[in-house]
Amino acid sequence: MLSVQIVLFEGFDLLDAIAPYEVFSAASMMTENMINLEFVTAEGPRLVASGINGIQLEAHGKLDPGRAGLILVPGASGDVQGDGPDSVPAILSRAVHTGLTGCMEQALGQRDIIVATVCGGSLVLAMAGLLEGRPAVTNHLGMELLGATGAIPVWARVVDDGNLVTGGGVTSGLDVALYLLERELGPMIAHEVERLFEFERRGTVWRQSGMAPGSGSSSLNAPSDDKVSLAQDQQNRVSLRPDPITQASIFDGDWDTSIATPVGKLQVKLSITTSQGKILGKATQGNETVEFINPQLVENRMTWSLQIRKPMRLNLMFEVYVRGDQMTGTARAGMLPASKLTGERVL
Repeated sequence: MLSVQIVLFEGFDLLDAIAPYEVFSAASMMTENMINLEFVTAEGPRLVASGINGIQLEAHGKLDPGRAGLILVPGASGDVQGDGPDSVPAILSRAVHTGLTGCMEQALGQRDIIVATVCGGSLVLAMAGLLEGRPAVTNHLGMELLGATGAIPVWARVVDDGNLVTGGGVTSGLDVALYLLERELGPMIAHEVERLFEFERRGTVWRQSGMAPGSGSSSLNAPSDDKVSLAQDQQNRVSLRPDPITQASIFDGDWDTSIATPVGKLQVKLSITTSQGKILGKATQGNETVEFINPQLVENRMTWSLQIRKPMRLNLMFEVYVRGDQMTGTARAGMLPASKLTGERVL
């Protein structure tokens, strides 16, 4: 008996959940009910409103992160522009701050569970810090954000990383489910479902195996562009050379700043110094302090990146300006709307 749990959360995308459900449901009929298929939530049985006009599905069970089998997480449906409460980033962020992510962390630690995602479902896990260093895919609009969480974005329809299988855009739910059928039950069942649906699975499933393009060695031993560090990536992207620093930077000092994000205001203390022509900086939020990555002074602005863990795992890009003792600027992560930063020098 193959267990398949499809997880629902407020604002989920209907097609992300329904397409795999229909695939596994058809396979269950063809295998004399060898598949135990159900909609679940982290909280237990309840009605769950989707992001499509609030249409509801009923979850009949509670997510069990210890049950062997498949667990599939859909993405969200909402506004793709702006940072309002009905925007996709805001819906995904709310899902991150539920019991779902704790359950998925537990599931990813089990050897007999495969975690699958469709579309933005991978972002829910990535924003919780669960996909750092792992190859994955999401909707094309979220690939930059996926990389900003520390995951390794792979431009493929389906990405297989062992106990993690991720799918790209909304309709990839069909491809993910059909691939999982082939992987777990064999190609004949998957092919028969394809015939029934009059649909053929799209694209080559990406795995980190075999020979890498342009290399005579296996991809496991060959360097990968996807694994270039954030600092190196930012150095490659800089189009303007930093001005030589010949005197203390106008950015030097301790700053109390506030960052207005879609999930609320963050209070962050910045400490910036210039020593021997080199910019040094660190940011403190609560009891967490992180160093600036690749700080650059270009004309009248300073840029740097930060790897933050709260309220979610993200690599943020900062760009700020200073006038007197006032700092203004933005912080951005991938597809997320730029967040306004304001601050005041305190020392």
